[in-house]
Amino acid sequence: MYRQVLVIAVFAAFLCGFPASCARNLNYRPIIGILAQENLEDDPHAQGSSYIAASYVKHLESAGARVVPIHINRTEEEYEKLFNAINGLLLPGGNVDIEKSQFTRAAKVFYELAIKANDASDYFPIWGTCQGFQQLTVLTSNKNLLTLTDTKAVALPLTFSPGAQNSRLFKKFPKDVLQSLAEENITSNFHSWSLSMQNYSSNAKLKRFYRVLTTNTDGKKEFISTMEAYRYPFYAVQWHPEKSPFESIEKAGMVHTLSAIKATFYTAHFFVSEAMKNHHQFSLQSEEEKALIYNYQPVFKGLNSIFLQNYYFD
Repeated sequence: MYRQVLVIAVFAAFLCGFPASCARNLNYRPIIGILAQENLEDDPHAQGSSYIAASYVKHLESAGARVVPIHINRTEEEYEKLFNAINGLLLPGGNVDIEKSQFTRAAKVFYELAIKANDASDYFPIWGTCQGFQQLTVLTSNKNLLTLTDTKAVALPLTFSPGAQNSRLFKKFPKDVLQSLAEENITSNFHSWSLSMQNYSSNAKLKRFYRVLTTNTDGKKEFISTMEAYRYPFYAVQWHPEKSPFESIEKAGMVHTLSAIKATFYTAHFFVSEAMKNHHQFSLQSEEEKALIYNYQPVFKGLNSIFLQNYYFD
């Protein structure tokens, strides 16, 4: 019996990233909010005013999280109440104005609440993917420092910065996964805008706030592909870890190899383990049930769509 308890404690410590004494304080049923965004203008399946690609939901659920959609066009009071009920935030990829959209407005509210919470020792993680990465750079610097790159529909290996493999994000990744990420074209890129190393290095706010973990190049410009905040549990990838297993589409830039899917699992596993360190909760079970993504049905968009399935919201 003692041996079983010891094994559980050691595994929990792996998730937590702290000594085994923290294992008893983990929240093993985390709820992560995914921020919705304005519908794409050319989406023939669009319903309501906003959407979340189902692949992001599946990505988090695959590592043990539950998901709550965060609707746009809500009041700051509603956002603050929801912030205090969820255990982390994912800012997804997409195609909205990251300075003027309702997506940006909501992201700013949650970003500022997360800064305040973490400063008060209330551990609250944020993950940004592609557009979410870009949104975080704008929120941190108060500027749009993105530059055009030739990175639409291309799979690339990651160029790790010195010491990056010992970062919070990557230090628990198995060696074979890190090797695959460094040597194989398994990170899917679907973006026209990037944060160049030049613009990052010339902006004091970004340089103080984020540690560059990996970079890539389009052949002309070096841009940041993975970063994490120094003092906050904020993480951002310009590539799409959720696409390999959950967007089974045969298009340029899409990768469905075993090594790509394995890397996907470890990114999801890492962020969900971060959310387990947070202990926010809904005040009532009925409120939790009403908020969960299970109340919505994804719409199948066809095998030639950007996303196989979307959730739509009013």
